[in-house]
Amino acid sequence: MIQKPSIPKGTRDFGQREMAARNYIFDTVRSVFKSFGYSQIETPAMENLGTLLGKYGEEGDKLLYRILNSGDAFGAVDFEKPLAPQVCEKGLRYDLTVPFARYVVQHQGEISFPFKRFQIQPVWRADRPQKGRYREFYQCDVDAIGSKSLLCELELVQIVARVFELLDLRVCMKINNRKVLSGLAEVCGFPDKVVDITVAIDKLDKIGLEAVEEELLEKGLTAEAVEILRPVLLLEGSFEEKLAVMRSLMGASAEGQRGLDELEELFGLIRSAGVVMPCEMDLSLARGLNYYTGAIFEVKALDWQIGSICGGGRYDNLTGIFGLPDMSGVGVSFGADRIYDVLTGLGKFPDDISSGADLLFANMGRAELDYVLPIASALRGAGLSVEVYPDAAKLKKQFDYCDRKGMRFLSVCGENEVASGTVQIKNLATGEQVSFGVEDIDGMAAFVRG
Repeated sequence: MIQKPSIPKGTRDFGQREMAARNYIFDTVRSVFKSFGYSQIETPAMENLGTLLGKYGEEGDKLLYRILNSGDAFGAVDFEKPLAPQVCEKGLRYDLTVPFARYVVQHQGEISFPFKRFQIQPVWRADRPQKGRYREFYQCDVDAIGSKSLLCELELVQIVARVFELLDLRVCMKINNRKVLSGLAEVCGFPDKVVDITVAIDKLDKIGLEAVEEELLEKGLTAEAVEILRPVLLLEGSFEEKLAVMRSLMGASAEGQRGLDELEELFGLIRSAGVVMPCEMDLSLARGLNYYTGAIFEVKALDWQIGSICGGGRYDNLTGIFGLPDMSGVGVSFGADRIYDVLTGLGKFPDDISSGADLLFANMGRAELDYVLPIASALRGAGLSVEVYPDAAKLKKQFDYCDRKGMRFLSVCGENEVASGTVQIKNLATGEQVSFGVEDIDGMAAFVRG
């Protein structure tokens, strides 16, 4: 029995039109990154497990895909010891930030700092598939490393605002600071449980306040400590009002006050830069990755229900674990697959997105092919995407092919056109048909471009 073909859960095929739509996102993001002076790099799909483990917290480590060693991986296994470390030395990357930190350390002699890079590549997580959550998905990361200036944070805010302006999506950026979260842990009396606290409150939107409080109690916090956190997580009002409340609460925490200072400076820069995108301080925002040390960001679509579509933050010493200490960086990651889902759901992709060529030449026979082939080549040289139908099939079949591929222009050159040295091109959307002399390549190209 032949097995029905399928793909793993949490992955997707992308056909021609879907790829055209995805490339629209990638091209938009790439153009904005470049406009701010960022350069593109790529890193391997797999990394040594030692590079990946311990960078994402205990929960993140569980989601790493491990790659079985080649050859007889189980040949010399000691089954009385943990199995995975003996048979798996590599893993698929979980994100692009840790590989980037490894890249910076490995290539530091070739880099000018501050180093501004972007990456557009897939990542893998052994997560439970659900709406908006995939096991294989693309991230579009942009980072600046080698400077502690909050101008880097501002630049990322501006990049986010510009990308979603071009994509015509209404979004809100939520901003917090991990130093503030550390300060909260101090004023609660549990400075050693800052990771447990941040992991728990990062789930506030997903599981609600009551479940978060239960998790905090399970992690060893007292009811009094949870009572201190509750009003902070529900704090509302303007940035200035929230800041005033937090200044009072953080009176005894120098770390917390530093975080508030950074937030105050960043929001001041955002106002000075005239950023129109809504930005708000969200004290429940934690971003559950262990390496963040300063500002943290999360972006949500306002008109479509889905998780965050962009996020990131400041990391002060991620490269230190690879032997290059005190190298501060900050970055954000755009979730291309979730952005794709939002654009699809809201019908925001441009109508003219198509994977098809600009123009199709119908195949009317060998003599006509000899006539149109050099014309097609000349039009490609003029910058158009041009197809010539491969078979001398019925004209209706060629029309249907043109329609299915989303091509807007069709040229049918028969005996009369060959004899008169002309080229007929029809706009299938409007019905307009124009005749050109065979040498008028520029005129043909201008007509197709509109």
